[in-house]
Amino acid sequence: MTILIISAVVAERDAATRHLEPAGPIAVGHYTGTCFTTPAGPVHAFSCGVGPVAAAITTATLLAIEPSYDVVVNAGIAGGFNGRVSVGDIVLADLSTFADLGVRTDDGFLTVRDMGFPQDSSLALGDQRLVDRISAARQLASGEVLTLACMTGTEPDADELARRYPRALAEAMEGFAVISATLDHDGVRIVAEVRAISNIIGRRDRSTWNIPLAFDALAEAMSSLLGEPLP
Repeated sequence: MTILIISAVVAERDAATRHLEPAGPIAVGHYTGTCFTTPAGPVHAFSCGVGPVAAAITTATLLAIEPSYDVVVNAGIAGGFNGRVSVGDIVLADLSTFADLGVRTDDGFLTVRDMGFPQDSSLALGDQRLVDRISAARQLASGEVLTLACMTGTEPDADELARRYPRALAEAMEGFAVISATLDHDGVRIVAEVRAISNIIGRRDRSTWNIPLAFDALAEAMSSLLGEPLP
């Protein structure tokens, strides 16, 4: 079983693989990353760039060039919803939603399906065995994770997003895109989005963020996930 880890930036990739045993650099096409040896199988870890477009292109290209990947994990940090998670928590997505794909109207937000197109903005995930694997090592929340091309930076936007998505635990910028890119690849058996909460969404104030704590949590969660063969 070969595992592909996709993170937005190198710092997230390095945090996600901090406790894994390095086996050297790897190149797939023009993408360069690092290979690791784990009990779950060989891991190839790459950074894709920030946002859904870069994430979709990178994931689709890597899967096209190297179709032997059995597992794809989008791993990184995220903003959390106030009162639902805390900084340093780990979230495993059971639903990934592209939250700003649609149109804003006077009567509220419409998804692309609401607009009449035969296309969903949410993809179901979640494997209880993965939940059990990570939660055995640390506290874990499983729920909806939002993907946005424009992150939330004001209190009114955070309140509106929380109202629109009452199950959402976190927001990030790549998950839905990574997951979507795997849909036509029959060889991929497991797809997951693992997020560590670095801040609570609302007014953008970097002084309240704790990225080192989130990176520590992400490293621990990924080590637990890959610490034995996957189901």
